[in-house]
Amino acid sequence: MKNLLSIEELTAQQIRDLLALGHKLKAERGRHAELPLQGQTWALIFSKSSTRTRVSFEVGISELGGRPMFLSTRDIQLGRGEPISDTARVLGRMIHGAVIRTYEQQEVVDFANYSELPTINALTDAEHPCQILADLLTIEELYGVGSWKDMKIAFVGDGDNNMARSWMWAAKHLGFTLAIGAPAQYMPDEAFRRHLDTDRVIFSTDPVEAARNATVINTDTWISMGQESEKGTKEQHFLPYQVNRELLAHAAPGHSVFHCLPAYRGMEITEEILEQFAPVIFTEAENRLHAQKAVLATLANNR
Repeated sequence: MKNLLSIEELTAQQIRDLLALGHKLKAERGRHAELPLQGQTWALIFSKSSTRTRVSFEVGISELGGRPMFLSTRDIQLGRGEPISDTARVLGRMIHGAVIRTYEQQEVVDFANYSELPTINALTDAEHPCQILADLLTIEELYGVGSWKDMKIAFVGDGDNNMARSWMWAAKHLGFTLAIGAPAQYMPDEAFRRHLDTDRVIFSTDPVEAARNATVINTDTWISMGQESEKGTKEQHFLPYQVNRELLAHAAPGHSVFHCLPAYRGMEITEEILEQFAPVIFTEAENRLHAQKAVLATLANNR
């Protein structure tokens, strides 16, 4: 494992190893015996605004002995049209690793190739691998290590966004059942489904069927960054997919609700349900730190 570019590219064993290390680093926070990023500088190159991603990576890099360097694309030459290949080749001679939050997946892939540095996808339009690792870590905290393998997990909302796609690859690799509940026009296309090539993912336009007997019900904002012009249209399509008391009546006993945040109360989730499951949702947010520290430590040690 030289980079974390997507859940698609990970193996089941790599995911399990990252989760195990995440639990260990969380338990040992503040008293790590090893600092694998000691003396290293890692750049955070962000084209999209962020709260959880930026803070968790800056804190995580620091706690593992490194120095984070935040580089907004508004402040560096990428924002003025310099090719990612040129930026990557320059930074590859100066820093030790990079965390990139951007739009196009290819930008992350190109940066890793041209820089030859350990590179982490901190979110693209195609995947959000760090969030899925944090979510799996949270599931194991709630239900036990490896408990996801016997679960039905549901994702309700936009079935073709980065969260849904990363969940699909996790389901394929780890073997749990994932139900996607979304309007037909917000499902992955046939080419992606053929590429996914698994019977572990169920697609349904009925949100109740997606949530039925699910132990974990996921949702996400309906309007991703860069899609603001679609707000009115998407909200009309997605209103039946709101996570609310009526939908959760069909979930499994002892279920949990996950949200990767930021949440828009009264839209994808009601105020009542978000506050009921706030202890889970904000533990999920905290676990971004611990899952990402596991990724950072693994990449640094492998290098």
